[in-house]
Amino acid sequence: MSKEEIKEFLRDRPGYLKEGAERLSERLNCSVNTCKDALAEARLEAKESFQNGSSNENVITEFEKFLDLNGIHSNNVTSVKFWQTSKGDPRFSVVTKEGISVDELKNEIKEFAASYSPVVPSMSTPMLNNPIAYEISLPDIHYGKLHDYDLAEIEQQYVYVVKDLVEKAKGLEIEKFILPIGNDGMNSEGMRKTTTKGTPQDESAGWKETFRGYWKLMVKAIDYLKVIAPVDVIVVSGNHDYERMYYAGDVLSGWFRNDENVTVNNNNEPRKYYSYGNSMLMFTHGDNEKPAEMPLIMATEEPQMFAASKFREVHCGHFHKEMVNEYRGVKVRFIPSICPNDEWHKKMGYQASRTGQAYIWSKTRGLEGYLQSNVTESKQLR
Repeated sequence: MSKEEIKEFLRDRPGYLKEGAERLSERLNCSVNTCKDALAEARLEAKESFQNGSSNENVITEFEKFLDLNGIHSNNVTSVKFWQTSKGDPRFSVVTKEGISVDELKNEIKEFAASYSPVVPSMSTPMLNNPIAYEISLPDIHYGKLHDYDLAEIEQQYVYVVKDLVEKAKGLEIEKFILPIGNDGMNSEGMRKTTTKGTPQDESAGWKETFRGYWKLMVKAIDYLKVIAPVDVIVVSGNHDYERMYYAGDVLSGWFRNDENVTVNNNNEPRKYYSYGNSMLMFTHGDNEKPAEMPLIMATEEPQMFAASKFREVHCGHFHKEMVNEYRGVKVRFIPSICPNDEWHKKMGYQASRTGQAYIWSKTRGLEGYLQSNVTESKQLR
C-alpha cells in the first residue's frame, strides 16, 4: 500500500490519526516506515484543515456541551486534547487545574468495568437454622501509602485477614457477607498525591497502579467470599480517597453487574445504610459528623428503616483504632485498621494495633459479637 493510499484511508477514517504507526501497519498490512510518513503528513493536513475550516464553531459547541455534562467550569480547564472518532465525532480530553483528566479517567473506568463482566449462575441457598450476616470490616488500608511494606505484601496481608476471619467463623451459619470497602481504601486522590482536601501524601507507586491494584484486590476478596455466601458490598469514601473510591465503586459495579451473588452499593450519598433483620447500620468514614449527632442523622435520613429497627449501629473508620460509645441507644463504633504506620506516624509517636474485625449479626438478636484477626510482624501470611 502506497503512502498516498494510506493518507486516503486516514482521511476517510480520522479516528486512526491518534493510533501509532505499528497499529496502523497491522491494520493495513504495510510497512511501519510508510505508515509513519503517512501519519505525519495526514496529521498535519488534518490540523491545518481544522484551523482553517468551518467546523470550528461546531467543535466549540460540542466542547461546551462536554464541559456542561461533566460539571467542569471553563475557568478550571488548563489544557484540552481534541480528536475525532472513525465516524468523525469529536472527542475531548480535559485536564483541570487539579490535574485530573476527566474524560480519560471515565474512559479508563468504563474500560475496566467492561473488560470482565461474566454471567455467573446464582448459588443454591441452603436451609439455615440460625442464619447470620457476617460483616467483614477492614477500613483504612491506605493502599499505596509509603511505609515498610510493598503493595504485594499489603495485598497478602489483606487477603490473609479476610481468610482468617472466615476461618474463625466456621460453625456459624453465614447467610450473607456484608463487606464495607473504602474508608480510605486508597491513600490519596491519585495524580495529585494529596488527600481530598490537599494534604500531600508519600506514595509507594503511581496513581494508575494503585487504582487498578486496589479494585483488583477487592475483586479477589469478593470472589473468595461469594463462593461461601452472597456478598453485599458497601462503598464508603474517606477523606483521603473521596473521589477515587466513587470511581472504584463504579468499576466494581460494572465488574459484578451480571453476578447475582454480589451487590454493590455505590450510590451518591456520603453515608450508606444497611438493614438486616431488625438491625440498622450506617456506614460513614467518621471525619465529618459529630458522633453524638449520628443517631439523629440516621433517623432523619432513613426514618422508615430507623422506625423498623430495634438494634442500631454506626460503623466508622478514620482513626485506625477501636473506639465505641453509645448515644440515645445507638452504638457508634470506630473500627481498627490493619494499615502499617508510615514515617510521619512513627515520628509523632502514634501507635495502634493492626487489627481486623468481623461482626456477627443475628436477624432477631442484633449484634452477637465479633471475631478478630491481628497482623503481627512474625505472622506467616498464607
